[in-house]
Amino acid sequence: MRPLTEPETKTLFEKLATYCGNGISNLITDAATGSERHVFRVQGSRVFYVRESLANLATSVKRDALLSLGVCLGKYTKTGKFRLHITALPVIAPFARYKVWIKPNGEMPYLYGGNVLKAHVGRWSEDCPEHQGVLVLSMNDTPLGFGVSARSTAEARKLDPTGIVTFRQADIGEYLREEDTLFTT
Repeated sequence: MRPLTEPETKTLFEKLATYCGNGISNLITDAATGSERHVFRVQGSRVFYVRESLANLATSVKRDALLSLGVCLGKYTKTGKFRLHITALPVIAPFARYKVWIKPNGEMPYLYGGNVLKAHVGRWSEDCPEHQGVLVLSMNDTPLGFGVSARSTAEARKLDPTGIVTFRQADIGEYLREEDTLFTT
């Protein structure tokens, strides 16, 4: 595992900023809870979010022998873009700026890989702009996934019930749908 380079760090933080906003600083150290400092490390093309003490201990393990450490946030594509995985959900959920709550009748279509329709939305964060990262939750505040807003909140109110409100990026159904490839190197 190695630390991120400057361009990799910039790309990662830009992607995380679409979902967390100014909460990115809380990812590194959470002063409110007094928890230990966390760092980002790269193994192959995958980025891991790990406690600093564990990252220091992992330096004694050969790179080809270490498969995973901490939480996998996502991976860099061959073109240098960063793609968040569903495994990043527990990390970004507490710091998400914009949220969409979906009704129970919309949970299954979303978990099968569909987008969030207006008819399925129970409520959403106010003043959410278009093309902004949003966290998708069930009505009892269970994180189900994340995506990108298709319309601003004001525009979404005027849509017909079959209009798309949020484009799906990842959902917890991926743990089953992509179990063969999700954790492969």
